Amino acid sequence: MSTYSTILKSGSELGLDPVGMIIASAKPVFRLEPGAQNEIKLQLIQESFAYHYKHNELYRKVCGEKQVAPDDIRELRDVARIPLIEISKFKDVNAHLLLTMPITELQHELRSTGTSGIPSISRRDEQSLTRSVHSIYAMFREMFGFFGGGAVFLAPSAEDMPEMGLVKLINMFSGLLDSSKFFVHDSSFDPGEVLDQLEKWKHVHTRHIIGPPFLVERLAAAAAERETKVLLDRQTRIITLGGWKSFTGREIDRFEFYKATAEVFGVREDQVRDMFGLVETNFMAVECGEHAKHVPPWVYFSIRDLDDPEREVEPGEPGRLAVYDPSSLAYPGFIMTEDLVYLDKEPCACGRHGQTVNYMYRIKGAEVGCCAINLEKYMSDKEARVTQCPIG
Repeated sequence: MSTYSTILKSGSELGLDPVGMIIASAKPVFRLEPGAQNEIKLQLIQESFAYHYKHNELYRKVCGEKQVAPDDIRELRDVARIPLIEISKFKDVNAHLLLTMPITELQHELRSTGTSGIPSISRRDEQSLTRSVHSIYAMFREMFGFFGGGAVFLAPSAEDMPEMGLVKLINMFSGLLDSSKFFVHDSSFDPGEVLDQLEKWKHVHTRHIIGPPFLVERLAAAAAERETKVLLDRQTRIITLGGWKSFTGREIDRFEFYKATAEVFGVREDQVRDMFGLVETNFMAVECGEHAKHVPPWVYFSIRDLDDPEREVEPGEPGRLAVYDPSSLAYPGFIMTEDLVYLDKEPCACGRHGQTVNYMYRIKGAEVGCCAINLEKYMSDKEARVTQCPIG
């Protein structure tokens, strides 16, 4: 048994949370050699699989059909044998059947709605929720580094849309800041108000912009038209989340966006960063200054062949993303997504080890939908009603 396995096993015997221990140690774990990182991932996923296999009757039945049990998972390459839950199941009326824990032990529901209007519902118990909060803050601190400043949030407040995953996540940044304000109200957005606020905070706070790409793009367009430029700070972060495709199907070119946004606000391109996550999981993959999205070192991304979903493809080869997240106790965190991605072949120049992922697009036939797309559609529908001419 290796040092890492021994430490995690000893922690478990003392009643400590092994997943929580690794999350709390994100910085040093990111810098472990890949072999050591993989050993940690394997152990956490093994224990998570064994837990759900034991306590989830429906999932155990699926495992029986696939002829796989916890003892069969001995190496990281064996993880791909662990049965996955199709992400579409979280939209099903019988989604509660996915649960490993009784519904009475759940504390929170998080929702994401696509173009169909049918919400994806993920439920969390106390420990899964705690792990999720710690996981997200660990990644924020590791990848962005700030603890202070003021942020304009290009999103509704949690008071307006309390169950929307994107809103909940953006709101979590507040705990790292000195000041923050939301700028989407009743599905309306005025970029002039945002630019005025950024000017008011000049020489008061390091200023940050956080929101979905389509609203940051609108803000940058408005800033470009101003006679007096709004130039931000050396430590500014412009952070996007929520996807790069409009509900109309228009795609924002990510690297052109970085270049144009940095130029408008007078910052470096490495100050503009994106994040990738799923409402159904407890983590975010966050970009470093090299624009590489780092998978948290306790999570495993398995990329599957589109024609043979049982087969893993090599790094650099596009495929369907399967996520193995050991932090979920309420339901198995082993999810087959509808996203086409590929993993980088080479290690990141930033010095962190582990997987780095490149998002491409939804696979053919998948619903085009996420919190950001849903928000954009709400806003577009309202704008259309406001500008519509009444017939007298």
